[in-house]
Amino acid sequence: MTRPTGRATAKSTRNAPDGILTCPGRHKIARGAQSLRHQGFDFPGRAVTFAPMMDPYFFGYGSLVNSATHDFTDIHAARARGWRRAWRHTDLRPVSFLTVVPDAQSTIDGVIAAVPGADWAALDLREGAYDRVPASDQVEHSLDPALDIAIYAIPANRHALPTTAHPILMSYLDCVFQGYLHRYGWDGVTGFIATTDGWHAPILDDRDAPRYPRHQPIDAEDRSRFNDLLTDVGARILMSLA
Repeated sequence: MTRPTGRATAKSTRNAPDGILTCPGRHKIARGAQSLRHQGFDFPGRAVTFAPMMDPYFFGYGSLVNSATHDFTDIHAARARGWRRAWRHTDLRPVSFLTVVPDAQSTIDGVIAAVPGADWAALDLREGAYDRVPASDQVEHSLDPALDIAIYAIPANRHALPTTAHPILMSYLDCVFQGYLHRYGWDGVTGFIATTDGWHAPILDDRDAPRYPRHQPIDAEDRSRFNDLLTDVGARILMSLA
C-alpha cells in the first residue's frame, strides 16, 4: 500500500523545466522565481513548505471495534463495501477467529482508526495471521480528506472452517459483541450477526477462565442477551474440549 512520506510538496527539480537562460557575457539568470515559489521553493531554491504527513487508518470489523482492546484513539464509525465476515481457522492460531472474504453484494459496519506515524508494528503483531490489504476505495466514513485505509484479512489459501478442535472462543465473541453494542447499539449486534458467515461453528464457553488475552468484563444482562442471540442462530456451545 502507498503510504505518505512527508516529503516536500515540490516536484523534483530534476524533472521540472529549469527556466534558466544564459545571456552572453553575463551570469545565468534565473527565470520564473514565482513558479519556483509556487512549487514550494523560496527562490533561489530553498525548500520552505512540506506536505503534512497524514496517518494511515485501519478498518476494524471484529474485536478492533471494541476500543477497550487497543490504544488507538482517533476512531470513527465506518462501513466497508465488498466484504463479508466469516469465522475461520488458520494453522497459525489454535482457535478460530473472524476474517473477511470478498462479497460484492455485502457491506459491513465497523470502525476506522488512525495509526499514528504509520507505526503498524504493534497492530501487525496482533494481527499476525492476517495480511494487511489496501481498502481505501471500499470504506465509507465521515472524514473529509481521502484516507489511506487498510483492512486485515487471512489469505484465502491459509484458512479453513472451524472445527471442534479449533473452536471460536466465547471470550473473544463476547468482546466483539460488546464492541458493536457500545458503538452501534443492539441493532449493530444483530447486524453483525447477519453479515457474518459460519454460525454453525462450535463455540467454546471459556467465560469462567477466558483464553482470549484481551477479554473484557461483560455484565450479566448483556451476557444473557448475547446467549439468546446465539440460540437464535443455532450456535453450538461447547462447555469443554474434552
